[in-house]
Amino acid sequence: MRILIVHNRYQQKGGEDSVVQAEAGLLRNRGHEIEIFEESNDSIVGKSEALEAALRCVYSLETRREVRARLRGFQPDLVHVHNFFPKLSPSVHYACHRTAIPLVQTLHNYRLLCPAATLLRDGKVCEDCMGKVIPWPAVQHGCYRQSRTASAAVANMLFAHRAVATWTRTVSRFIALTEFARQKFIAGGLPAHKIVVKPNFVTSSPAREEGHDGYVLFVGRLSAEKGIDTLLEAWARLKTKRPLKIVGEGPLASKVQEAAFRNPCIEWLGWRGAEEVSRLMARAAFLVFPSVWYEGFPLVLAEAFAAGLPVIASRLGAMAEVVTDRKAGLLFTPGRPEELASMVEWAFTNPIEVERMRSYARSEYENKYTAESNYAMLSEIYRSACDMPQVNVQPRPQEAIV
Repeated sequence: MRILIVHNRYQQKGGEDSVVQAEAGLLRNRGHEIEIFEESNDSIVGKSEALEAALRCVYSLETRREVRARLRGFQPDLVHVHNFFPKLSPSVHYACHRTAIPLVQTLHNYRLLCPAATLLRDGKVCEDCMGKVIPWPAVQHGCYRQSRTASAAVANMLFAHRAVATWTRTVSRFIALTEFARQKFIAGGLPAHKIVVKPNFVTSSPAREEGHDGYVLFVGRLSAEKGIDTLLEAWARLKTKRPLKIVGEGPLASKVQEAAFRNPCIEWLGWRGAEEVSRLMARAAFLVFPSVWYEGFPLVLAEAFAAGLPVIASRLGAMAEVVTDRKAGLLFTPGRPEELASMVEWAFTNPIEVERMRSYARSEYENKYTAESNYAMLSEIYRSACDMPQVNVQPRPQEAIV
């Protein structure tokens, strides 16, 4: 099969960008012809650039021409869109729709429901825009890049494409990363029969380790939505000193550095490559994941399971679905550092139960998150998308601009 992968990369490489590369490699290794059409957000450096990009996100004539050229030259059997926002825009969808090429779209975040893509505001879950024809709350609060003007442009994109049924008309299959996310998108108006669940996966299959070094590990972006405040406060509350290694960079790096200076049990390692993270997981007692937003599908959870590493995570969204409480790890109330501290204490004083969790976590990886199982799911999604009737419709770009 010839597959054109479309992706708008972020300024700071994250899990979504890694998934795109992993899936492309997975498909190439199975004999598929793959071409990647990418755009970058690197030029969005200030509010004026953010506004310009937000205005372009409604419909881009430039992207339409580029995608049409790719379709003529590569002649794909299917197009897989991972991210079209902000520079590519849904003009990708209409370019494919015009030529009756099946289009699959992965829903890595909540952009089609929320201008900020996170369903998070002021450090708390926010669904104020859910069910609204026009997502005005996001405009009022400046949810996209702290700008009301840019937020209005993104809100306009969502309103316009809902009004002309872009997602219903042009997408053959949506991929949600969890059943939790699938239900949110259905509640937000996407057609239930087009949404299937396929999680992310781990490209390699490491040997199960035993975590003999006895430290706790955090891996992720150092930002408010990742629950960094909860994590640091929990370590300040621990009755018994427990070592914590923090891997990552982000806007709260200085806060983490200061906490590490005050508390000798905390060690900030900064950014580390995939191989070193894998080694750290192999020696850790467990992973802690205190995120306060729903998340998409945190790849770090699947990587932890591959290492047989139990996870202490927030009882929220994707985490509550992926981490089976008392089996693959422990769940605590998000934003409750005292509860997280209690979970950490329990884990260190119940080694037999934690060892059982190690075995269960590894079995979760083997059953759900290997490259082989993921390829089988992806192949079936592509097959079902190609089997759907494709209607060759001349798009009307003016419909998507209000």
